[in-house]
Amino acid sequence: MKAMLQVEAGGASSTQRMHEVEQGDEWKALEALRRHWPEYLMESGELGVFMLSACAFATLLQHPASPVTSLIGSDISRRALMGLAMGATAISIVMSPWGKQSGAHFNPAVTLTFFRLGKVKPWDALFYVGAQFVGGVLGVGVASALMRDALQDKAVRYATTMPGAHGLAVAFIAELVISFWLMLTVMIVSNRESITRFTPYFAGALVATYICVEAPLSGMSMNPARTFASAFHAAYWHALWIYFTAPPLGMLAAAEVFQRTHGGAAPRCAKLHHANNKRCIFRCGYLPAQTQNN
Repeated sequence: MKAMLQVEAGGASSTQRMHEVEQGDEWKALEALRRHWPEYLMESGELGVFMLSACAFATLLQHPASPVTSLIGSDISRRALMGLAMGATAISIVMSPWGKQSGAHFNPAVTLTFFRLGKVKPWDALFYVGAQFVGGVLGVGVASALMRDALQDKAVRYATTMPGAHGLAVAFIAELVISFWLMLTVMIVSNRESITRFTPYFAGALVATYICVEAPLSGMSMNPARTFASAFHAAYWHALWIYFTAPPLGMLAAAEVFQRTHGGAAPRCAKLHHANNKRCIFRCGYLPAQTQNN
């Protein structure tokens, strides 16, 4: 009987501890939301702006009724212009007050990679990813309201990203490769003091180059939330798995390469632009521990 009481007491104690852990997790989630909600909203807004820009320029450069489409008949020329437009958009977002404060991920694959590297706390990573998906969908929604039927045209199709004529395997490999090189470049450049301020421009240049050169293979996404946002409004779910798996895998592989070539060290911070007066909520190598996560 005594043993049974001990077991029961132990069982009750275990249940109590589990409940305390659950309560602790809930508290941490609420605390993260209370303290960092501005960054979450910024991440949402950043991808929303990016998608609004993507839809606007896709309509301008691809819609049959657009004067630009009739004036510029070359596909590669239009892709080059699209690349310049979206590269400039990406740079502008990173350099904006929002981008300087949130870190300008606006991409779940980027956030998850920095989480893997220990620079982003779990609840921040979760809320960042959720905000990015919501922001992307809202951005395309705003574009649809402004452009109406033009965005639905089969030549534009809500700026969807889709595999090219070479098939799914090529699209997967292409997304994997471009995601790998983007993330590796960001980590290398942002961790060299002499060139760290140029990180947004390196990232923007790669976006522009990829749209011009790689887009015929996969549509050039590198971003699960970006692809989902267009797919949601277009009701186009073909090969969505590629854009949910290849970018994170490519960026996580880049993180492994970075650490192996830097003695196991992680990047200093999860921000793409850190030389500013905005607060940093990450596990930051630039700031003293007591000043972080304010």
